[in-house]
Formats: sequence, C-alpha cells, structure tokens
Amino acid sequence: MKMIYENNKEFHLTTDKTSYIIKVLPSGHITNLHYGRKIKHRENFDSLYQNFNTPVGLEVNYSKYIDDFTLNTTKLELSTYGKGDFKEPSIHIEMENGSRVSDFIYESHKIFQGKYKIEGLPHTFENTTDQKGKNRDEVNSLEITMYDENSDVYVILQYSVFYYKDVITRSCRIVNGERGIIKIHKAMSMNIDLTHEDCELITLEGKWIREKHIQKQALSKGVYYLDSKRGVSGADHNPFMSIKKKNSDENNGECYGFALIYSGNHQGLVEVNPHEIIRLQMGINPFDFSWTLHKEEGFQTPEVIMTFSYEGLNKLSRNFHNIINNNVIPPQWQHKERSIIFNSWEAVGFDFNEKKLLNLARNAKELGMELFVLDDGWFRGRNDDTSSLGDWMVDDKKLPGGLTQLCHRINEIGLHFGLWVEPEMISEKSERYRKHPEWAIKLPNREPSLGRNQLILDMTNPEVREYLYKTLKRIFSSSNIKYVKWDMNRSVTDVYSNYLESWKQMEFHHRYVLGVYELIGRITKEFPHILFESCASGGNRYDLGMLYYMPQTWASDNTDAGERMNIQYGASLLYPQSTLGAHVGSNPSLQTLRNNSIESRFNVAAFGILGYELDITKISNFEGKVIKKQIEFYKKHRKLFQFGEFYRIKSPFKSNQSILMVVSEDKNEGMIGYYQKLQESNMTLETIKLKGLKEDNQYNLYTREQFMNIEQFGELINEFVPFEVRTNGLKGLVHKIVSDNYLFKGENQRIEAYGDELMYAGFKPYPQFNGGGYNEKVRYIGDFGSRIYYIRTNRTSK
Repeated sequence: MKMIYENNKEFHLTTDKTSYIIKVLPSGHITNLHYGRKIKHRENFDSLYQNFNTPVGLEVNYSKYIDDFTLNTTKLELSTYGKGDFKEPSIHIEMENGSRVSDFIYESHKIFQGKYKIEGLPHTFENTTDQKGKNRDEVNSLEITMYDENSDVYVILQYSVFYYKDVITRSCRIVNGERGIIKIHKAMSMNIDLTHEDCELITLEGKWIREKHIQKQALSKGVYYLDSKRGVSGADHNPFMSIKKKNSDENNGECYGFALIYSGNHQGLVEVNPHEIIRLQMGINPFDFSWTLHKEEGFQTPEVIMTFSYEGLNKLSRNFHNIINNNVIPPQWQHKERSIIFNSWEAVGFDFNEKKLLNLARNAKELGMELFVLDDGWFRGRNDDTSSLGDWMVDDKKLPGGLTQLCHRINEIGLHFGLWVEPEMISEKSERYRKHPEWAIKLPNREPSLGRNQLILDMTNPEVREYLYKTLKRIFSSSNIKYVKWDMNRSVTDVYSNYLESWKQMEFHHRYVLGVYELIGRITKEFPHILFESCASGGNRYDLGMLYYMPQTWASDNTDAGERMNIQYGASLLYPQSTLGAHVGSNPSLQTLRNNSIESRFNVAAFGILGYELDITKISNFEGKVIKKQIEFYKKHRKLFQFGEFYRIKSPFKSNQSILMVVSEDKNEGMIGYYQKLQESNMTLETIKLKGLKEDNQYNLYTREQFMNIEQFGELINEFVPFEVRTNGLKGLVHKIVSDNYLFKGENQRIEAYGDELMYAGFKPYPQFNGGGYNEKVRYIGDFGSRIYYIRTNRTSK
C-alpha cells in the first residue's frame, strides 16, 4: 500500500484518517504545509504554502538570492539558531572553531516499505500479525537527509507512517562528517510548527502518590516547557502533551497528541511566536546535556509518536492505546491476559518469615488470586530501608530454604511466584558498596545526598551492568519465578561518573538511560517468560521507554480508591489499561488514612491489571466473601477489563462524579465504571450516555452484584433486614458481628435497550439515596463510593 507520495520534493504522508504534508522550499529548508484531517492527494499543494511576500519589520531576510524569505515566519520541520529563526531551535551544535550557527539544507531523501531503524533505544516496531494471525500493520518510512556544508554535519529526519493506527513516528540522527569534532547541545526528536487557532495545551502533571493529573491551559504568546531533570522521566511532567482546539472535547473536535519513547531527562516545548505559529518539540532535555561527536560518528535521538484526531480526545487516546498495545509492548505479552496479583508489601512490609508468607499465600489462593509477589525485605540485612541494596543475597534467617524453597512451596499451594528487585540502587551499608564505592553516583570530595537512604549505581559503567546482569540471572534462575517488579525509588543527584572521562560528564544522564536499556534488554531477552513490571516509587518512570521492555508499570504507590481514580483517569490519555498496575490496598488507606469500601477499591483497580495488597489474614468474613466474588467477576471479564477499547465519559477533575467505559472490539459487551467523591444531600437524577456501542445491537445492562456493610446505615438498617440490630452499647456488638458476616446486596438494576438509545438518549441509573428512604430501586453510593455496570448484546444487527 502506498502511504507516502512524493512529487518535486513535496511529501504527502497519509494514514487512514490523517494527512501530513511537508515541502522542500527553494531555500532548501523543509516547511510543514498541513497536519490534520486527511485530504485528497494531488500533484501539487503549493496553495497551502503561506508566507509574507514583502519585507517584515524586525525579521531577517534569509538570503539575498531569495526575495522576502524569513525563517521566523516559516513553519519548519528542522530549526537551528543563527539564520533568522528566533523561535526555539530543535538542533544546536557547537563546531570546533566555537561557532554555534548551523544551517541544514535538503540533500536527498528515500522512501521505503517498513519501519526505519533505531539502534540502542526503545522504539515502535512493525507488527506483521495480530493475536489472530491476521495482517496487522502497513508501514512506510521516509528519511530526509539535511546537510550543513559549512560544518560538514548531516541530520537525517526520520518518519514512519502506521497507516491503520493513524500514527506517524518521528526521530532524527545527527552524523558528523570528516572535518573535526562537534558538540551537540540540543537534539530534539521532533520539531513541528502549526497555526495557532485558539488552542489549549494538555499535559499530565503530578508528584509522588499524585501522578498524572490532567492540566489544561490556554496557549498564549511565549514559551512553555514541561521537563524532567530527575534522571528519569519523572512524576512531575510525563513525556506527553496534547494540543486541542478550545471547543474540542472527549468526543468531538480536533486534537493532536505527542509522546516520547524515553525514560530519562526529557523536554517538551510549546512556543507561540508573534506570528501565531505554534512550535512543538519533544526530546532529550538540553539542560546539563552535551554530546561529543568525533569524525564520522553519529547520534540517534529517541522516537516520538504523533497522532491526530478530529473525533475528540477519546479517539486520540485509543490511537495511542492501539499502537502501544501492538507496536511498543514486547510481542510475547501483547494481548496476553495478566494474572491477579497478591503483593506482600502493605501486608507485612519488612517484617516477615517464610511461615508468615505461606500463610498469606494460602489465604490468597483461597480468595482466588493467582500470583504471589514477595516485595522488599527478602535479602540479607534488609530489615528496613537503610541497608543491603546491591548485595542481593537471600536472608536465610527469614527464608532458611532460600527463594527456591519458598517458591516451591508457594507453587504447591497453587500460586505462581514473583519477586521485587531494585537493581539500580546501592546502600552505603552494604558489602558491595564497601568493595566498590566508586560504583555509586557521587561527586569526588563531596558528601552525597541520599534518597530513601540509598545511592544510585553508575549505569554508564559496563562493569556495573555486567555485575547486575550476572546477579539477576543467578536470582531469576534459582526458582520458578514468573513475575518481577523492577523498582527505582529515588531521583538522580550528585551527577558524576567515576567511569566517564571529564569531557563526557555532560553525557552522563543519557548514557545512564542507555545503560539501563542495555541491562533490561539483556535480562528480558534472557527471561522472556517472566512478566516484568516497572516501578519507580510508583509512577516516577511510567513511560513508553520502559514499556518497550516491561509491559506494565505500577502506576502509583497510592492505593486510595479516590486518589487512584484521578491518577488512572489521567493516565488513560496516553496509556492503555493493559499497562497499568492497580491494587486493592489497605483500609484505611496508608497514603491518605481515608476509609474506602472494599467494593470501591475493587471497582477502581478492576480497570487495570488487578492485584491485592493488604493483610488478607486479618480481613473480616464480609471482606473475604466479597473479594472472592470480585475475583470471580474479574476473571470472567478479564480480557474486557485489560484490553477493551477505553472511553472517558465524565471527568473527576471537573465533577463530583467520574465515569469511564471499556468496550470489546466486536462491540458486543462493555463495562461502565461510576465513581463518586462525596455524597451530597438530595442529589439530582442522572443520565449516562454510553459510548462505543453498535446502534442496532440490542443490549442487556445490569449492575455488578455489589455488597454493602450494614454499618454504613446505622439504625436505618432495621428497615431492610429481617431482624433487629442495635447499633450502640453492648448490643452494638451484634451490629458489628452481623456486619462482618452478612452480605447486604445493593440495588440490581437491569434494563434492555438498543445501542442508539443507550448512546444518544442515555442510561438512567436508579436515583441515589436522598434521605427519604431506601429500597431495591435506590442507589446508596456514599462518599468515595462506586458502581460497575456490565452490558452485553442479546441480539446483534445483521
């Protein structure tokens, strides 16, 4: 299939629904004529080119041989400093003579079938088959070589078109010629200039236990940066941004999305110049960055995924979800349903032995869980977070039979076994640090700053990586390990490598990331059967670079249901739910000290990779019975929860309620999640307009069977149960005993309707409790309460 058309150095890149048109100007620079809704191809798009035809005050004419041409008023695909473009440059290079002015001019191009190559970095890849063996991808690529004659430096602009994904990827490669040494001070993966048409910027902002909150702001003249200087992609500003027209919403209007496949210091830039040009850039953060190229050496930038939607943000997100699930995630884990996890951390922390772990495992098995994960604390001397990272020898006091015996016994119980590691870290109180203090990232003659009482290993050093590879190989080969949680609990400070030469110190951050990729690439290739989940104090390194190697990420250390809803809702802008680790945590929440019902904790976690992380040896009979039913329900609908097409219906950032939905690929079934922050008095009646259904299909919709603890009702409970319950004094103990054992069912609403009715007229849920009484047609949601509704076809359209 032809996706890239070329005529007289004009290139039309087409996907199923989008067009990207660029052109080589008479000056040799490349301009963007259009990126947006697909338009019919024709031989010449000159009419789309627009610039001033007369001199423009304050602007600099590029060349005396080209009349009235200024770079600052031109939409460019590659921008440099020093020839009249006063917007932010995408490439900034210092030559051997000290000059920092470059001017890259078109030299050649090539168009070819398939994906361009990237070495040493994670990237999208062509997926020739889907899970059913059908043809999945059509990919064409374009590489345009630009040349600066004065410095003898080349820049290759790389584009790949994923036709059916409505995605274009971009990257670039800088190659030094034969004249001398150059220093790269800035090398952005993408530069694109668009017209400012009353646009808004959307980003994902946050901090620890409060990641990926949606932030929107109107664009005005000036420069906006989102970046990380933490050494990792960071919780502060995820490497993602979207531009939308002001009136666009979840389901209508034009919007653009950009996501960087990278796990280190990054920068996203949005600039609106006085001529109403929006410049967007993504790439490696130029702060504290420099890269030296000797003769004939090259430098590859990370890759950016770009997509456009004229059907609102929901479609934009589904474009991202589609390419991530099929062209970023490791092939062996694509569309593979994930096990239900029990993680030991919130249950026991560091305080455990084999007997305690096996007791937890037996309870987990009884409740229906499938994978037991031993978190931090299993290696020698690790009784708190002040020691032992880097040694990775099993604590034979806690585990006298080692991991091998523990794993075997957990397998006998009927569970798979998983393990927590934090390979990039080292404790000052460790044998490894005593032997190799030079392996830690720290400055000579300066006390290092600690994060979580630990230092970071220098991943630029191949000796460090080899030690970690051999150590991890030994551990992962010692037992029947099916899952590994790879953690990273601090940000990088005291930036200095004892391994790198002085002139390479400003290459440290990028070399660190390359070192991590090299190590995890080797490990995941060595153990393709192990499911790796990345973590960095939760979402401090939740990015596409890590997902290329490890198909899911622990989204946040926050398991509070109310807070998690904000985090997961925001994450859905870019990340599919198949990548999002989500656990039912302790009550009250260890992060907010807020009480959330066991049902609400499940209803939030179910729209991700479900796990449980609480002391299940101390839960009530009520909670145990409810958890069993939750797990049965999740297993029955696991594929839908993990891989269904995702729709956001109502935002928690705008409302007291939030609503989301997943729909199967064939549109025959779906799940609706309904979440509330605070119970209000005498609440209004609601209408929920569903998404993604087939208009002519007839559907049954019903409430997931859900149970309430009668303690929520106080003495009002006596109106609904066939016995009298006192709620105070000694007789209040009866209330407590009954509440711990009695499963009080919530409402069970069932309706039958066609898809068009459910989408355009809407689903009318039962009214909420308003103080006037309770019966089987009243919803009691309460503070931070929730519901899940299941919908399935009972008659399909012909």
